[in-house]
Amino acid sequence: MFEFFVNNLPNLITLFRVALIPVLIGFLLQPGETRALGAAATFLLASTSDWLDGYLARRWNISSDFGRILDPLADKLLVATALIMLASLSREPAVPAWMVVLIIGRELAVTGLRAVALSRGYVHAAEELGKYKMVFQVLAIHGLLLHYPFLGIDFHVAGMYFLWLALAVGLWSGVTYHYTVIRALMRTERQPISK
Repeated sequence: MFEFFVNNLPNLITLFRVALIPVLIGFLLQPGETRALGAAATFLLASTSDWLDGYLARRWNISSDFGRILDPLADKLLVATALIMLASLSREPAVPAWMVVLIIGRELAVTGLRAVALSRGYVHAAEELGKYKMVFQVLAIHGLLLHYPFLGIDFHVAGMYFLWLALAVGLWSGVTYHYTVIRALMRTERQPISK
């Protein structure tokens, strides 16, 4: 039993991250500074669990197909939920819905192309720009979840600053990812089949 728990701990942590999504939504459905702090703390816990499951999987050399699929899916669900909820809130200033559409659209486009590439046996490792995009997104969402000024810091302004960076870097990394993967797929299709 203990061995099963240890061998599946990274996946269990990832499932815990998914389970935090309804908690995040619950905090965001009610206005106020206390609820904003609760939402930010929930997102921080989820973000930390993302780092922890990856660290444990690497340290213990635990890898599974389930984990490879679930981990990025959990990240995208968490980010998309937070951004959609933030864009739908009535508090001012608001998060522009068009930015959320572009960010989530980019994620769907990259995920779709990655699935096509994998189905043809092509694996393209995550690029540095994509990692920066994720860092900017996490910082942006933390600031936007806090929203209200705390300790003399306008967290909405700080969050929007990082959201603009996340959008710019995300779109650029999405374009370069599509260019690289589509060229690689076209190259493999042109190669003659060896007999």
